[in-house]
Amino acid sequence: MEEKGLRNIPIVAIRGSVVFPHTDSVLTFGRKKSVSAVRAAFQADRVIAIFTQKDPRNDGPSEEDLYKVGTIATITQMMDSEGEIHAVVRGQARIKLHEVITHEPHMIGRVSEINEDRDASSEVVATANKLSDLFKRAINLGKQAEITTVIKLVSGKADPVELADQVASLLEIKTAKKQELLETASLKDRLKKTLEYLAHEVNVFELERTISSKTQKRFEDQMRKAMLREKKKTIEEELGEEGGDLGTEEYTTYKRKIKEAGMGKDVRARAEKELQRLMQLSVHNPEGGYIRNYLDWLCDMPWSKSSANDVSITKAEKVLEDDHYGLKKAKERILEYLAVMQVKKISEKKQKNEKTEKRKNYVSESQPTILCFIGPPGVGKTSIGKSIAKALGRKFVRMSLGGIRDEAEIRGHRRTYVGALPGRIIQGIKNAGTKNPVFMLDEIDKLGVDFRGDPSSALLEALDPEQNKEFSDHYLEVPYDLSQVVFICTGNILETIPPALRDRMEVITFPGYTQDEKYNIARDFLWPKQLRLHGLEDKKLKINEKALYEIINRYTREAGVRNLERNLATVCRKIARIVAEKKRLNANLVLSDIRAFLGPQKFSSLIAEEKDEVGMATGLGVTAAGGEIMFVEVALMPGRGRLTLTGQLGSVMKESARAAFTWSKAHWQDLGLKETFAKGIDVHIHVPEGAVKKDGPSAGVAMTTALISALTGVEVKREVGMTGEVTLRGRVLEIGGVKEKVIAAHRAGLKTVILPKDNKKDLEDIPESTKKDIKFVFAEKLEDVLRVAMKKWPTVSVPVNKTYPRPTYLAAN
Repeated sequence: MEEKGLRNIPIVAIRGSVVFPHTDSVLTFGRKKSVSAVRAAFQADRVIAIFTQKDPRNDGPSEEDLYKVGTIATITQMMDSEGEIHAVVRGQARIKLHEVITHEPHMIGRVSEINEDRDASSEVVATANKLSDLFKRAINLGKQAEITTVIKLVSGKADPVELADQVASLLEIKTAKKQELLETASLKDRLKKTLEYLAHEVNVFELERTISSKTQKRFEDQMRKAMLREKKKTIEEELGEEGGDLGTEEYTTYKRKIKEAGMGKDVRARAEKELQRLMQLSVHNPEGGYIRNYLDWLCDMPWSKSSANDVSITKAEKVLEDDHYGLKKAKERILEYLAVMQVKKISEKKQKNEKTEKRKNYVSESQPTILCFIGPPGVGKTSIGKSIAKALGRKFVRMSLGGIRDEAEIRGHRRTYVGALPGRIIQGIKNAGTKNPVFMLDEIDKLGVDFRGDPSSALLEALDPEQNKEFSDHYLEVPYDLSQVVFICTGNILETIPPALRDRMEVITFPGYTQDEKYNIARDFLWPKQLRLHGLEDKKLKINEKALYEIINRYTREAGVRNLERNLATVCRKIARIVAEKKRLNANLVLSDIRAFLGPQKFSSLIAEEKDEVGMATGLGVTAAGGEIMFVEVALMPGRGRLTLTGQLGSVMKESARAAFTWSKAHWQDLGLKETFAKGIDVHIHVPEGAVKKDGPSAGVAMTTALISALTGVEVKREVGMTGEVTLRGRVLEIGGVKEKVIAAHRAGLKTVILPKDNKKDLEDIPESTKKDIKFVFAEKLEDVLRVAMKKWPTVSVPVNKTYPRPTYLAAN
């Protein structure tokens, strides 16, 4: 880049713009130094140096704040107005700032002119021609420029130097990029950069024109359609016909959907009425979207689509046996339920030729029963529902009710609400695509109630065989037939289900599994499943009987098999790592392998290495997780006859403790105690695991036995478990949950179980393998319990005139 001699010229700094040589610019100067510099230059030779400042926010720029390359310009016109100067300047040449020699009253700098590159090569000429053509295209697309400049540039009279500078001054780019063009000395490079920037602008112009064109076309189409609709309305009004804004194609589509949906007569009339409403609405009316959504739901519901009612008892029995081990009574009841369905199907076929009214009456009287599976977690309630669907060849829909508090979740929202939807029952039916799926309502015992309504009350209609033929959803607002749906409910506790809802269902109890049942389930179902899930199916791994029983007894304590499956999964993960690390693997897992994989034992036998205790009895109870054994401890202290109860006991259990204390005081002679024994002691009854809430009358026998043991100093046998309610007269009354309690006793290693005499009938439900290991004693009175439970109790009935020793005050341990 060649430079001419140095000269001193007044300098002005401009912001947000760049003045190029060979261009005319209108500038406004308002800062004091700029005004002074322009006046001085205009009074002299009208030549001024213009430099762009780097930061436009700086009101007092110094030499460091200015770009070093600027433009020397001639002031052709100037107008002074109220402290501001408006001037027309014409750029002459590029200059370079060497230094500022003075700052007051304005800047004067020493500059040198930069010689222009006058490259006339064919490449430069071609680029200039292309730039000229592109500029002409930009003008046609709406780019703004002075008419004289446009004429000069598009006529081809401007040489490449002028063309590059003038087009660069008109570009809509940032100031820094314009300054970069000003500083580009090579004409060829300057032309290329200018061409690139202008091409980008042309692309933007073309895109804007395309968008404007499409918008204009859409607007014109809408105006045209609106005008045609108005004409159509006028014509239809003249003809006395109804009309609307709904497109013919959309109207035809909805008519076809309504016809093919298989709706009932009343539902179809409602759908057609809504379609007519939609026809009357303007396309801009937001209600049209709500009506379309409603029509879509009505048309998509399976009004007449149903799965083949393939009820084969043999097939169903095979499916249930293949998928689940044990649960004999539950399976029997399910097969009876399916048998009724099969008989009903045969009867319906026989009546095809009979009168319609008689056939209708028959169907209405043969509504299916709603099944409810109640049992502890992990015993297979949900999975057996899937097996029922598989056996019937129907779709399976599962809906979890746990924690639902909003009634609209069941019945749906009114269509007046924004974002309204049908309830989850209707949604499940739609997703299934058939009107007769197997619909499982999981965790029905965990429904909640709050200000949004009572979901359990909303279920009453759906689960009532007499009402669900015309189930009403708030969103659909038309009755839907749920009578062909096989509803199955599941829960852990029956007591928390509202009585009105419980009355509509037939309860099938799922008891906990015995050790042998768990072993067979783990061996035949869970272990092969985990091998498959962990990619170990081809390793032919086996786990022996002792290893499986170790996991069942020492690493899990549950009614179901979920934790058992988790432990088997842990074993498989450990094996998978061994396989991945290519270490040696024992294909037959034994007891030592299980302990190495699972670590220390988590549970031990509840009575192992314990001795017979005074003041402690073993009771049997039932929780949501199945049967459990519980210890009742009694401690005696000097006092005034007070009774203290601890261990988070419910009101019924506290009453049992008070009844036990009263019975012991009433039978002081039979127990060999002094008449006034209760006045000198305080009794504290505690049931361990105080963090767990306990309630129910069945602990009465255990509490009474522990109390009598503490009062008499006679030990209670550690291998005897007991359950039953005790009255003030000493009668032992019937209780529930016998199977779960006996299984818990067997799991804990108890050898004798005392049950109320009226519960003898419940032994049918107990597996034979469990009954072989346990001796059952059936008690009618409390004396029958004490004879068996107390270690050294020769007889309860003793002569009244015998002298008795003073009772020994012993703690539970």
